[in-house]
Amino acid sequence: MHTPLADRIRPASLDDVVGQEHLIGSGKPLRMIVESGELPNMIFYGPSGTGKTTLARIIAAKTDRALRKLNCTTAGTQDIRDVMNELHTLTAPNGILLYLDEIQYFNKKQQQTLLEYIEDGSITLIASTTENPYFYVYNAILSRASVFEFKFVTPEACVPAVERGFRLLADERGETFDIEPGVEKYIATACGGDVRKALNSVELCVLGSVPPGAGEARKITLQNARDLTQKSAMRYDREGDEHYDIISAYQKSLRGSDPDAALHYLARLLEAGDMPSAIRRLLVCASEDVGLAYPQILPIVKSCCDIALQVGMPEAQIPLADAVILVATSPKSNTGDMAIIRAMSDVQKGKTGPVPRALQNKHYDGDEAEERGQHYLYPHDFPNRWVEQQYLPDALRGVTYYEPGDNKNEQAAAEYWKKIKNKP
Repeated sequence: MHTPLADRIRPASLDDVVGQEHLIGSGKPLRMIVESGELPNMIFYGPSGTGKTTLARIIAAKTDRALRKLNCTTAGTQDIRDVMNELHTLTAPNGILLYLDEIQYFNKKQQQTLLEYIEDGSITLIASTTENPYFYVYNAILSRASVFEFKFVTPEACVPAVERGFRLLADERGETFDIEPGVEKYIATACGGDVRKALNSVELCVLGSVPPGAGEARKITLQNARDLTQKSAMRYDREGDEHYDIISAYQKSLRGSDPDAALHYLARLLEAGDMPSAIRRLLVCASEDVGLAYPQILPIVKSCCDIALQVGMPEAQIPLADAVILVATSPKSNTGDMAIIRAMSDVQKGKTGPVPRALQNKHYDGDEAEERGQHYLYPHDFPNRWVEQQYLPDALRGVTYYEPGDNKNEQAAAEYWKKIKNKP
């Protein structure tokens, strides 16, 4: 059975782990905990390929407890019971270090099964998850564990692992490699902070290269690296944190008037095949964040989105890029958004009341009517197409929801109505 390079080269000490300097660098908290020999229950949270499993194995090697590993995607309650049954036996005289990979796949009942044994210290738990533990891990487990967040490995930190991978493969195969300049840096960058993907790409580059002749070095070209790693940088799960992080960054970049960042996140969404999310957030941002500062933007952006859906990829990226740049560089106003939020808040609090009689859909007055006649004033019958009358219910009379923004468009409208309504 073939063992992936990422497993064959897995570090055996903290000094060999790439990245995560904020956790295991000299004097950093997790390193000090590991070196103390006193292990608390821990949850490792972060993207895949960032060293969570590797670090758990290193920690296990430093303890005299029996290591048991379960992957929660396939393990069940019986697997947990089997581990518990080993407690206080010759196979685990000093207790068990239980490593649960992907704990988010255990349901509440399965996680609760662990509580008694975590509480009395017979089991030390190290769990890993790629999802936010505060959403996916049972609160009672969280209260008994320390959460450590793992971050994407930078390309600079990943390069040594890539170089080490090439060296190991050369030794295993009894070959020498002629690696074109830039290959290691390209692989480290293209794999998006996932060391496992980077090492898998290293192996693919070797296996996918032209076999050398007798006495020749195997050539590893930059083009070969590009062909084999071109899709590896895409970390994307439409149900996971990364999905929401990217679309959040996309909309915030649009709102923050940074066209370059907005285009970057648009490109990531399109590369992942998630055009619907790109379009939805673009339409929302045009309404919510540009809004009344440039109301003509709405049909323009809608048209760009319609064109994108009609032509499909790759041409769809052109109208979407145009719309993204337009939204990002347009003046901003959220006055419409804030106005409806205030109005909705009052309605949800029950601040409503009967519609003023003048606005009701009255066509006749019955005998029960105390006041006959609707008394609606038709604005077009008055100068400047406006007449003062009450529109809000009595309970909300005088309430203001909309406050004009300081942009040219809204200020011009505000000045016009001040003049028409004879307001200071």
